[in-house]
Amino acid sequence: MSLQLAERVGSQTPRVMTAPPGDETAGDEAVDLADIAGLRLDEWQRLALVTGMRQSGRRWSASRVGVWVPRQNGKGAIIEARVLAGLFLLREPLIIWSAHRYNTAQEGFLRIRTLIEQTPDLDRQVHRYWTAAGEQGISLRGGPRLRFLARSRTSGRGWGAPCVVWDEAQELTAEQVAAMLPTISAQPDHQVWAFGTPPTDPAAWCYGLREDGEAGRPRLVWLDWGGPESLLEDRQAWTDRQVWAETNPALGTRISPETVEDEHGPSGLGDEFVHERLGVWRLRAGDGSTIVPADLWQSLAAPDADRPGDVAFALVVNRDRTRSAIGWAGRGEDGVMLLGLSDWRAGTAWAVDRLVELRSRWSPVGVSVSTRSEALLLDLEKAGLTVAADPDEPGRGDLAVPSAAEDARAYGLFVDAARGETLRHTDEAPVSTALAQARTRPSAGGVTWDDRVGEVAPLRAVCHALWLWQARAHLVSEDFDPAEQIF
Repeated sequence: MSLQLAERVGSQTPRVMTAPPGDETAGDEAVDLADIAGLRLDEWQRLALVTGMRQSGRRWSASRVGVWVPRQNGKGAIIEARVLAGLFLLREPLIIWSAHRYNTAQEGFLRIRTLIEQTPDLDRQVHRYWTAAGEQGISLRGGPRLRFLARSRTSGRGWGAPCVVWDEAQELTAEQVAAMLPTISAQPDHQVWAFGTPPTDPAAWCYGLREDGEAGRPRLVWLDWGGPESLLEDRQAWTDRQVWAETNPALGTRISPETVEDEHGPSGLGDEFVHERLGVWRLRAGDGSTIVPADLWQSLAAPDADRPGDVAFALVVNRDRTRSAIGWAGRGEDGVMLLGLSDWRAGTAWAVDRLVELRSRWSPVGVSVSTRSEALLLDLEKAGLTVAADPDEPGRGDLAVPSAAEDARAYGLFVDAARGETLRHTDEAPVSTALAQARTRPSAGGVTWDDRVGEVAPLRAVCHALWLWQARAHLVSEDFDPAEQIF
């Protein structure tokens, strides 16, 4: 790693790099052309071009190139150099430069147009520049064209292009990829270049690209300057200037250490510093069917089990507030935890009355409520469901509002118990379906179910009930009689 610690110059080689071999490269000519156009490339930018444009037998060694680096380091210059080479050296008939937002595509058009117009030898080859609502482009005499697009689920359909550039590739969806990839499928020699930073969505399409890149799949170049996942927990390392340099190739040139200090400060990026400046990917959303496999979950089913005497209840309102679930948990006669679903209904209007009814009938060890609605919490308080005055001394039936950390704790308790086969469940379809379709996301230093993907409220409800029962286990009564009690 070419890291000059004394001057704090950013690393010019990525932390992760995989690439297929090639006999030669068109990248050297691309670098020379960029220089003629006044685009002076850093060593790391030249590395990306030379590696991505390797050739074997006059064909591209890599059909896909991924370049991942924190923001403002200068990945746009790599795009510009590759596009200039595609137009003026390779004479590619069509290059598509797509971005997540219209203004990003527009800015790309203005930058490349400026580079061409200030270089007479290039500008005289231009047939015309055109602009239209939502689209800009450049066409050369003799045919080569460059088109700029803001992505949508239909953009690029019906076209054929040997070169596609995905700027802001962290925002790509599977639907958008499906619209654009066929544009190159019939091209005898093609490339897709993807440039991005770590996505905010832990289930983003680009996680698959990273997986392929780190696995060294054939015909794929992968260059990632982002730090390792260990930095998610090692907050002390966030202040280490060596870490800054290792993850930001432009540190000491276009990014100053003082700027990074400001970003790390109290009024800076906060918890996003590790992703935005150090380039660390969020933990990838998992698949519920692999977290707790379907056959294991089914083996834990006990639909005819007697309901336990002491229970905890948990209300979870789904993300768009269209449905609510109440789950329960308690220790069965065999000493194994039993989970079940009491209610799964539309809306929230019924929830307060139902919780009051259940508390009156069952005298539970506690009632958990997970909702973003202050109004619902106020209604619960008016109905007599309140949080314990002393959180260290809760009483039976007292309300609990789980924090993000406690939500992650509930996930962990559930997964550990299921994998360890120390729980049973009453086999309600909404919970089983949610588990099969669920994905996960990072939360408060841990992991939880991702309520942005699928319908996980029933699953979260039984998890929260399990968490609350464990937290209030000291309130369990040896004499409670569940006779005649029904859910």
